[in-house]
Amino acid sequence: MAESILKDKKEILSCAAYLEGEYGFNDLFIGVPVKLGANGVEEIIAITLTDEEQTALAKSADAVSELIEALKKL
Repeated sequence: MAESILKDKKEILSCAAYLEGEYGFNDLFIGVPVKLGANGVEEIIAITLTDEEQTALAKSADAVSELIEALKKL
């Protein structure tokens, strides 16, 4: 990741990115494919997910949301 940013390689890598509507999620950091370059996340890559993959991603997003809510109560 660091090499892609430092050398502006614009590689497609999986990393946690802040979603604003991508994949149907808002205001969450979720691991998705992104283009990484000198500006960090330069593009979130949209890929077509199967129903099973979309369900798994939604389950993961729910877990992240639950953790955020639990942390807010601390």
